Amino acid sequence: MIRGVIFDVDGTLVDSNDAHARAWEEAFRDGGHPVPYEKIRPLIGMGGDKLVPAATGWPKDDPRIERVGKRRGEIFRKGYLPHVRAFPGAQELVATLKQAGLKLAVASSAEKQELEPLLERAGAADLIEHKASSDDAERSKPDPDIVHAALQRLGLPKSDVVMIGDTPYDVEAATRAGIAAIAFRSGGWDAASLKGAQEIYDGPADLRAHMSESILSRAAGVRR
Repeated sequence: MIRGVIFDVDGTLVDSNDAHARAWEEAFRDGGHPVPYEKIRPLIGMGGDKLVPAATGWPKDDPRIERVGKRRGEIFRKGYLPHVRAFPGAQELVATLKQAGLKLAVASSAEKQELEPLLERAGAADLIEHKASSDDAERSKPDPDIVHAALQRLGLPKSDVVMIGDTPYDVEAATRAGIAAIAFRSGGWDAASLKGAQEIYDGPADLRAHMSESILSRAAGVRR
């Protein structure tokens, strides 16, 4: 029986992955270390602690990582966040699962001050009670720390929880945390890149349309 769902947010409920990549591109340029968008985009879904070293080759303890990450946050919140929109069916999917009696949580690499506005744009801020952000984990995805934090807040056995995300890093984090993963192609990855997910859909509306075929149909109260 599925009793809980952990959501990623960026690329899963809201169409923000390209915006994050552009914000990183600007931040690197502002710091005097330009990195092309094409190199950054496949890394979106990781936290900054992993994305910056992967994009630049800097050691993980390089002080520039924190500076670039701070600048990215400023750029994203001011220039991109106001224009982020929810994917079709995002609010409806979350509401359907909430109404079915499932416990809902978020496990996002976003900073805490970005997470709530993103959830508001998805129409899910008041529907999802438990929220874990990058502030709640020592290591970001694909390490499972954020997923473990969300699991702890749900208070459910791993076997009763499913994670929904959109990147290979979500799938890996869920797998390493010991829970099943459902993946969306809405974040920009194809099915081959999302290998390891138990189910793959185009996005929230597609999953909701095929709920009867999903492992989520095992949740009490979900219409089959």
